Amino acid sequence: MVPDPMSGRDERGILPRSDGASIAYRRVVCPAGDTPPPTVIFLHGLMSDMEGGKAAHLAAHAELTGFSFLRFDMSGHGKSSGAFTDGCVGLWRDDTLAVIDRLTDGPLILVGSSMGGWVMLLAALARPDRVKALIGIAPAPDFTEDTIRPAMTPEDIRAFDRDGLVHLEDDDGTYPVSRILMEDGAKNLLLRKSIRFTGPVRILQGMRDASVPWRTALTLADRLDSEDVAVTLVKDGDHRLSRTQDLLLLTRTLDALMAERFQMVDPGV
Repeated sequence: MVPDPMSGRDERGILPRSDGASIAYRRVVCPAGDTPPPTVIFLHGLMSDMEGGKAAHLAAHAELTGFSFLRFDMSGHGKSSGAFTDGCVGLWRDDTLAVIDRLTDGPLILVGSSMGGWVMLLAALARPDRVKALIGIAPAPDFTEDTIRPAMTPEDIRAFDRDGLVHLEDDDGTYPVSRILMEDGAKNLLLRKSIRFTGPVRILQGMRDASVPWRTALTLADRLDSEDVAVTLVKDGDHRLSRTQDLLLLTRTLDALMAERFQMVDPGV
């Protein structure tokens, strides 16, 4: 990817949804040129937001190398409206589709981190004409059934059945699990069948990930219809993959994908 002499400008905004909700976003808008590269959209993880290290690193890379980049807070996260406990993967997919339809044009590359990896896949299936490639960072499709439900103790299950809400703990602290999150998740499971996405997919996965087993990345690769799927396992990598070397791996992966599939020049060549 050749650095553009005209760096992109960083814009902040609020996108109103038709249901009265609002989505906070930031974007780097670069000059279009004759053949602009795809716009890259970052989808954050559960209880994270668009100001995290991976999103900020990609934004800086976009300004440096000259592609448009969009990040946003899903409902109940960051500066967007709504309560986290009212959220679910279907709602966050709809947030993503609103962002795609109203804030972008042309081809897209979606980058999804953890829960954002599940949303990324759902959005790609809903907009196959727009989404051309995917990069998953410890993607967590089906985490409600495959991660949360097995982690519930009998006491958690009783509290959940009674109150429709339970608080669980992981390495990052305590987080609430609502009935709507679990019920909606069960309606949007992907790993139980083939995933009808045929574009290139790159998956980055830490093998010391305490939240998403690294074998989930291999299962996802197997379920995708695409023949152009590559999984990179980082042996000492954790769930966040936010160390300096992890962030460099992310941008190298993006640059290589641009070079291979979108005729952009990889600066590492």
